[in-house]
Amino acid sequence: MKSRMSIEIDRPIEEVFAFTTTRVVEWSTIVVEDTVLEEAPGMVGTTFRTVTEERGRRMTFEGRVTQHDPPSLHAVSMIGKQFDLEVAYRFESLGGSTRVTQDTVVEGKGLVKVVFLLFGWLMAKSGCDAAREELANLKRLVESA
Repeated sequence: MKSRMSIEIDRPIEEVFAFTTTRVVEWSTIVVEDTVLEEAPGMVGTTFRTVTEERGRRMTFEGRVTQHDPPSLHAVSMIGKQFDLEVAYRFESLGGSTRVTQDTVVEGKGLVKVVFLLFGWLMAKSGCDAAREELANLKRLVESA
């Protein structure tokens, strides 16, 4: 399942990139813990553990930074028990403001994979709604900082 969501933030690209990539727990509406396990030179290869909570359910993901090109691109791969995620954030300078585009690929495992096949359209809508809410929260926090 794939989704793409963009938002324009009224702040310079370097500021938006730094906030987005280093303060995830502050702006994410579902990430409650984000711990670096091993930092790699240049960030690519850095491993981390992320804990999310949504509707009272906690999930843990083991992650790795797959791309890091400040201030234009940051991508991660996260592996969980029920599904895996590939998330890329692209940043585009708009002359004082910044467009942030989040591309997400979710791949279900086991029974979740079957649920994705049967109800993918509904899950995609839910995923887009969640991404829209998270990016709106990012915008609000970066613009008020």
